[in-house]
Amino acid sequence: MNSIPAPDDLPVYLSPLPTQIETFALQLSWAIILINIVGSIFGFWYYRFQLLNTSVVMWPVVPDSPLATTLMVLSLLSWRFGQSRNWIHALAFVGNLKYGFWVVAVQIFINDIFITQSLYQWFLLISHLGMGLQAFVIYRYAEFTIPAVGVAVSWFGFNDIVDYLMPLIGDYHHTHFGPRLASAGDHSVRAHDIAAVAAICLTLITLFLMFAVRIRSIKSEIADDDG
Repeated sequence: MNSIPAPDDLPVYLSPLPTQIETFALQLSWAIILINIVGSIFGFWYYRFQLLNTSVVMWPVVPDSPLATTLMVLSLLSWRFGQSRNWIHALAFVGNLKYGFWVVAVQIFINDIFITQSLYQWFLLISHLGMGLQAFVIYRYAEFTIPAVGVAVSWFGFNDIVDYLMPLIGDYHHTHFGPRLASAGDHSVRAHDIAAVAAICLTLITLFLMFAVRIRSIKSEIADDDG
């Protein structure tokens, strides 16, 4: 099994977690794998009714968060067993950062969590915040190659299109959320615009972060060769 790689010298906007926390998280990777498995099971259960009302061919674009945490499991397992797949790492990075922080935004700006004080919504916010933050340990063992980034951005860009812009089969496929948007059908409300903007912006942010990490890595390799 692979040992824990040394941290890169990245600026805080690319690596916001303290190095000690990154290392500690990687040391606890088996526990994190287990937590993500449990979270994935809960997530697929959460989406059960929406899946039943969605054409089977479109199921892969419906349960966003549990698919992302499943990708995190696969990413960590592939690293631990020395079988790294950069496209899996890139998918896990985008999926967890995007949908983790997207749910946080939904709870704050759509579900009015500070007004409702719903314990369930707080559970969703905290668990998805952790989901978003765990994405920032992936760079320690991943290489965000151009093909890997292309796979990740293509998939999640497609997901944004069928979620908010142009459904291919049936209705829009985004998560059913919020008291002001109880179903996928009514896209005239402000909540839909907020959710769409958050999702698309987070896709673009993850694209920038992956390319920025890649560029820094290449510069570091060139500097080492020159040295």
